[in-house]
Amino acid sequence: MDYFVHESSYVDADVKIGEGTKIWHFCHIQKGARIGKNCSFGQNVNISNNVIVGNDCKVQNNVSIYEGVELEDGVFCGPSCVFTNDLTPRARYPKGRDGYKKTLIREGASIGANATIVCGHIIGKYAMVAAGAVVTKDVPDYALVAGVPAKVIGRVDEKGKSIAKGNR
Repeated sequence: MDYFVHESSYVDADVKIGEGTKIWHFCHIQKGARIGKNCSFGQNVNISNNVIVGNDCKVQNNVSIYEGVELEDGVFCGPSCVFTNDLTPRARYPKGRDGYKKTLIREGASIGANATIVCGHIIGKYAMVAAGAVVTKDVPDYALVAGVPAKVIGRVDEKGKSIAKGNR
């Protein structure tokens, strides 16, 4: 095994985990998940069935990544950020995986603490979602979004530094 799993965490059968990845306390990696190299999963992270996580991703404490969500390489998920996968959930009438909406977080994007990503959208390359924002539509590459609902308030470069509008 060329990755680390804390003894308090669970990794189901049929999971692939890349070299150098670290899975910390009280995590659950569910069946069919595919996790890349050099990722870090903080305390109490849940990776649901068939989720794809790219290389070099960092998922902070208390994040659940549900089926239908995909993270490309280098994505950062801040503490307690939220992903949905069903626009009209019902406890008594679950739709199952055929009813899930796909969500794609593109390379290098960052999602701030307590942000909510409503399913069915794409967060663009190197985009930055501010803490507490609620994303209800696609976010362009290199955009900085904030608010409820999230709106573009600026642009950032690959390192997260603010850049003038029109660049890139």
